[in-house]
Amino acid sequence: MADGTIFEGRSFGAEGEATGEVVFNTSLTGYQEILTDPSYRGQIVTMTYPHIGNYGANEEDMESSRLYAEGLIVREFCRYPSNWRSSMGLDDLMVQYGIVGIEGIDTRALTKHIRDSGEQVAIISTLDLDPQRLIKKAYESPGLIGRDLAKEVTRTEPYNYGQNQGCKLKVIAYDFGIKQNILRMLAGVGCEVMIVPATFPAEEVMSIHPDGVLLSNGPGDPAALTYAVQNTRKLLGKIPLFGICLGHQLLGLALGGSTYKLKFGHHGGNHPVKDLSTGEVRITTQNHGFGVVFEKPETLFGSVEITHRSLNDQTVEGMRCLSVPAFSVQYHPESSPGPHDAGYLFKQFVDMMESR
Repeated sequence: MADGTIFEGRSFGAEGEATGEVVFNTSLTGYQEILTDPSYRGQIVTMTYPHIGNYGANEEDMESSRLYAEGLIVREFCRYPSNWRSSMGLDDLMVQYGIVGIEGIDTRALTKHIRDSGEQVAIISTLDLDPQRLIKKAYESPGLIGRDLAKEVTRTEPYNYGQNQGCKLKVIAYDFGIKQNILRMLAGVGCEVMIVPATFPAEEVMSIHPDGVLLSNGPGDPAALTYAVQNTRKLLGKIPLFGICLGHQLLGLALGGSTYKLKFGHHGGNHPVKDLSTGEVRITTQNHGFGVVFEKPETLFGSVEITHRSLNDQTVEGMRCLSVPAFSVQYHPESSPGPHDAGYLFKQFVDMMESR
């Protein structure tokens, strides 16, 4: 690790070197969905659940076209998976996409170190076994602050999802690193979805005449995506907007808020979030390393209402604009993996579009 901390273990997956910001994920299952989430670009994932790989992997549980996490750290890796849906081992999938893994280390100690010292860059290597040289490499590698990783994971051309006669609404989804289950959920509530690249101009969005726009999840520092903030600002007040994770942060910046780096981020499928309007608490899936803050609720587009807060650290987990149709959540209502408590938000988005 960049601070000189060293862990030694056994290799699995591909051979090579992986460099990235180390984060810990508290989900008990769903390692394939986690590794294929483009939001993990630039990060090495530590699973806090000790036994990983036991149910293998398959083509159906991919959240994108490939594995995007830089590396994987586990306590114990299962090389002999057993599950009726398994078509390959997780190590086979990791070799296919060149992802390096390490097992046999004390993941509890690593998690506590990240919790106390904060997230930092680290390196996993099967090639260079000199500790001091690896520490220097990690120290000199860039973190996530100031990095636009959305351009590295976005599609380059628009494409359509969910086209059928039952679709009653047309949604344009910005692909900053969009997960497949977001598209499935939108199609499930009757939406035809056109997915567009991260840099797609707002003027071209409006020329297509959609019923609403979704700002997707994605990796990296939201403040680095100045083009996305500008496009979001141009769309505010003209069309209903729904932001998820990075999309929530971009909406916050477009409304005049600011973003900041969390000490160790939120990654897992068991994060409690309180709905401030009803007092209800929902268990959510989360994956973000930045937060949104407003110094004052008034913006150029009217007042912003904070709708949800994390019960772990009171960070902003949801907001809505009171004068224009726009709302967002910091967590992942599409789950995958995780609980389904927040799935209602897709229906809320449909209701907003139909009321226009």
